[in-house]
Amino acid sequence: MDRQQEFVLRTIEDRDVRFVRMWFTDVTGTLKSVALAPAEVESAFEEGLGFDGSSIEGFSRVTESDMLLQPDPSTFQILPWRGKDQPTARMFCDILTPDGEPSMADPRGVLKRVLAKATEQGVTCYTSPEIEFYLLESSRLDPATGEPTPVDSEGYFDHTPGGVVQNFRRDVVLMLEEVGISVEFSHHEAGPGQNEIDLRYADPLQTADNIMTFRTIVKESALKHDSYATFMPKPFGNHPGSGMHTHFSLFEGDTNAFFEAGAEFQLSRVAGHFIAGVLRYAPEMAILTNQFVNSYKRLWGGDEAPSYVSWGHNNRSALVRVPLYKPDKVQSARIEYRGLDSAANPYLAYAGVLAAGLRGIEDELELPEVESDDLGAMSSAERRVAGHEPMPGSLHEAIRLAEESEFMADLLGEQVFGHIMRNKRAEWESYRTVVTRYELETNLGLL
Repeated sequence: MDRQQEFVLRTIEDRDVRFVRMWFTDVTGTLKSVALAPAEVESAFEEGLGFDGSSIEGFSRVTESDMLLQPDPSTFQILPWRGKDQPTARMFCDILTPDGEPSMADPRGVLKRVLAKATEQGVTCYTSPEIEFYLLESSRLDPATGEPTPVDSEGYFDHTPGGVVQNFRRDVVLMLEEVGISVEFSHHEAGPGQNEIDLRYADPLQTADNIMTFRTIVKESALKHDSYATFMPKPFGNHPGSGMHTHFSLFEGDTNAFFEAGAEFQLSRVAGHFIAGVLRYAPEMAILTNQFVNSYKRLWGGDEAPSYVSWGHNNRSALVRVPLYKPDKVQSARIEYRGLDSAANPYLAYAGVLAAGLRGIEDELELPEVESDDLGAMSSAERRVAGHEPMPGSLHEAIRLAEESEFMADLLGEQVFGHIMRNKRAEWESYRTVVTRYELETNLGLL
């Protein structure tokens, strides 16, 4: 038994932890959980915890249903919202086959495989997400408008004394810090009831774990404030969608591989190849970064959402943005991928972006011309001349691009790739038959 496992067992005993929740996700990013008695944790470390994989989205067929949860002791944390009396803890788990091998269906495992490839290439990745979401009065829709009701009518960076979202964000940040997740910023976003909380950088696997914990804390805190939090990409037609812009940087040892003094924008050739790879494969991996029908309402809904494949220096209409360089902070040189929305499965989405960038480095892909203009203000002809191809306009188009993608099949493996395609085809088929309120209001009285 290693030191981390011993630390977990000792903490469970010292803190009188009564339940230990084993956390993992299915391929769509839905959090799954099973509560383990403290006395069973040591056995779970040694042998894993068996479960029926055929009942989880994308894990296994009925004839191959037995799978194992292998708890990761480095992710052990007491859950503060469960109270201090008879506390509950959690650990994230890796998914194993009955013979103890990593399951090819595990989203966390997909990301770990990409990180192993980065290590082989001699680089370490760090990520920092900016997570947006809406705080609503409830999950019910207003009968008059057919839309949810936000908790306020404030806007970007607004500070309202006594405002419900200020107390809410404070509670969320304090709770995040209790479970070891550091926060850089928190503020009101542009939409009514919309908030943003930015997490401090960490490696992609830890960041993905942090995002899953973040979503749970936000929803638990919302309930305590008699509200409802949603990470739906575009819950309002006339207000901004919720993105999850994420900053990426690569290090070779202690050296930031994205920085080169004297180069344009202080951007190294490694960074240029990485960006080129991300741009090359962005449309094909949209089914990971923008996985729901509603995701494309955000992507094409304006409000600085990146609808076209481009990169820019401090250009917030671009898909990939290179933030302003700070002369005294060489180590902070990074890129920002703005295509992600808040409902993405972080394990698969980060695996996609990182794998695309690494392939760009491996193949030495050339970076296209930087775009300094607002892409939304350009005409279709101007964008075409500049070489800015559009991102998929719908889930249906994203499915088609993914189906034809060798990159996606190689990244995900047969099992995850096959299940995602089946899941998304079913979602599109279900959506395309729905008669919307817009169609009824526009056509019913005329046709």
